[in-house]
Amino acid sequence: MTSRRDFYEQRAPQRVHEAGRHYHTLLNRHFAFLIPPGQRVLEIGCGLGDTLAAVKPVRGVGVDFSPAMVELAKQRHPQLEFRVAEAGAFTSAEPFDYIILSDLVNDLPDVQAVLERVRALSHPKTRLVLNFFNNLWKPILGLAESCGWKAPTQQQNWLSGGDMRNLLHLAGWEMVKQDTRIMWPVNTPLVERLCNRWLGPLLRHLSLSVFMVARPRPQVPPDRHYTCSVVIPARNEAGNIEAAVLRTPELGKGTEIIFIEGHSKDNTWDEIHRVAAKYPQRNIKILKQQSKGKGGACREAFAAATGDILFILDADLTMPPEELPKFYEVARSGAADFVNGVRLVYPMEQEAMRFLNMIGNHFFSLSFSWLLGQRIKDTLCGTKVLFRTDYELIAANRNYFGDFDPFGDFDLLFGAAKLNLRILDLPIRYKARTYGDTNIERWKHGLLLLRMTAFAARRMKFIR
Repeated sequence: MTSRRDFYEQRAPQRVHEAGRHYHTLLNRHFAFLIPPGQRVLEIGCGLGDTLAAVKPVRGVGVDFSPAMVELAKQRHPQLEFRVAEAGAFTSAEPFDYIILSDLVNDLPDVQAVLERVRALSHPKTRLVLNFFNNLWKPILGLAESCGWKAPTQQQNWLSGGDMRNLLHLAGWEMVKQDTRIMWPVNTPLVERLCNRWLGPLLRHLSLSVFMVARPRPQVPPDRHYTCSVVIPARNEAGNIEAAVLRTPELGKGTEIIFIEGHSKDNTWDEIHRVAAKYPQRNIKILKQQSKGKGGACREAFAAATGDILFILDADLTMPPEELPKFYEVARSGAADFVNGVRLVYPMEQEAMRFLNMIGNHFFSLSFSWLLGQRIKDTLCGTKVLFRTDYELIAANRNYFGDFDPFGDFDLLFGAAKLNLRILDLPIRYKARTYGDTNIERWKHGLLLLRMTAFAARRMKFIR
């Protein structure tokens, strides 16, 4: 380890010049995309501290084993804190919201030990964000280094995505998502933009840098429980209201049922009031929707909810309310931050979903899995579950995407992915509706969903 430190000590003066290379600009830009501003951030192997500064932390601590490098970092970024320490030996009394390992794991003598060390510096909501070189680039980087186009390094670890997922698991981490970036690391007019913004996301296996976001593997006590809010948007669903109350179980430490009525043409509003009066033992809250669309209804209801965990249950009851305890247990146990219902696993009743709707759902499944870096099998199942604290963060960061989704499903999924929440699919048995007609217009809404997918792709994948 001493020889490695001496190597970087001697290289410190050259790093100031090398930090201006376009590769580092692209790298820092993507870390700033992955990490929201205003977080408590720790960077291990911080070098000159430029990446740490790029993510705009409310508190930023950089650690490097090179005293010369730390001294330069202090001069460049006096608003941040920098310390000299080995990556596997740094200790701190405070946990951090985000921990960065930028271009570090390729250079570590013991990757697992460092991952275990930083696990001790995390809290349950911490996210570890790291990147490493794609193995396909090994001969290219070797040539670039021999020509002086790349900073020299000592002998490197060449890790695959599978290697890193395994090491993260061994060290107590769970991967949230994976992406690749930087197909062209040189600032070449037109070519760089074409490759990095447009071709790179499509030819992801050819990109130079692999990014991963991980969270601490949950360790939730089995007796920890939460209050729940079940939101039921209802438009022209008078025949399902009483069944929704009778079939929705009590969950956790208590359940409030929030009906939000959305401009119905039948007697849904009166029926909600009748049912609420008939079952006073249930905690029922009634809202009249002021906005339009299911997305607006869910936002209004979430704003009025008091439960720790928020549920969406479609009033058509095609997702049986009796399955809500499954969603509660996944969220309660910490297995996921966001639980997404999936209708495309178990056999359906004959009239539950039309063939073209099925094709459309499979298309959006593939699109979203690519866009979000997490497997999403069913984007349009009405049942989605998340913690209220996480929803409040999604709402606070909604300006990044804007008010583009009248259905609410895309808004929640994209918002959760942007905040690095762990999304988990939960298969359900999808039933045919027994009352009323669907509010979905297949072709009109299908085209709208395609436009929203294209819009989100520009905000999540085809970015600068």
